Amino acid sequence: MADYQYLKTEAHPNGVLDVRLARPPANAVDRDMYIEIATLFRDPDAVLPNLQAIVLSGEGKHFCAGNDLDEFATMTPDNGDERMRRVREAFFAIQDCPVPVVGAVHGAALGTGLAIAASCDVLVALPDARLGLPELTVGVMGGARHLARLAPQAVVRRMYFTGEPMTAQVLAEVTGAIVLAEPGKLLETAHGIAARIASFSPTAIRISKRILNQVEEMDLQNGYTAEQACTVRMSGHPDSKEALNAFKERRAPSYLPLSKEFK
Repeated sequence: MADYQYLKTEAHPNGVLDVRLARPPANAVDRDMYIEIATLFRDPDAVLPNLQAIVLSGEGKHFCAGNDLDEFATMTPDNGDERMRRVREAFFAIQDCPVPVVGAVHGAALGTGLAIAASCDVLVALPDARLGLPELTVGVMGGARHLARLAPQAVVRRMYFTGEPMTAQVLAEVTGAIVLAEPGKLLETAHGIAARIASFSPTAIRISKRILNQVEEMDLQNGYTAEQACTVRMSGHPDSKEALNAFKERRAPSYLPLSKEFK
């Protein structure tokens, strides 16, 4: 198992991996932490070979309060391109992770924290968690496109131009994109969703993750055509018929282990 300085991991028998952001006091992300995030999420099978889903959370009082402001202070046009590349590599690695990622948000998820949360496949949050884009207040830009995965454009612009966060409760009511967890049950709720995901065919989970990323920005007809192609491909896999038979026979399915070709 890889050794990370700013990430903590814990494997569970059902194929769910806990990943916790761990850079006190508020999990603000610096260059080295971005590199660690990208490294882990690009190849999470190196951490847990039978991986089915990931729960991503933060240690301490906050999920992630944003980018390390000291690094913003030293950013210039000369070093900015390399630094921004590290940032987007981390976000994109979460989005492109081979298995679904369930984000579990408490406290603050601001700027980078919001982008990390929005890069997840499913988002769970405590009602009083605060999500926002304070970019203009610290003289930078970014995160609006990530927020657009969770909220309509009018909400994105309001949050971006004011820099004022919204609670998960309000965002959930506006968008329906956040699963609200009862106080004290954040990780329990996130793990419940991850366990549900992990109960499906390992092969189908990986194919589904890839196709959902592929069709996200496609028009309906081309997107659905791409999904149908995956249905045809999956029909040749034993897990496809096993899922159908188990459903009809009202029993728990018995799926094959993930083969290397789908990792």
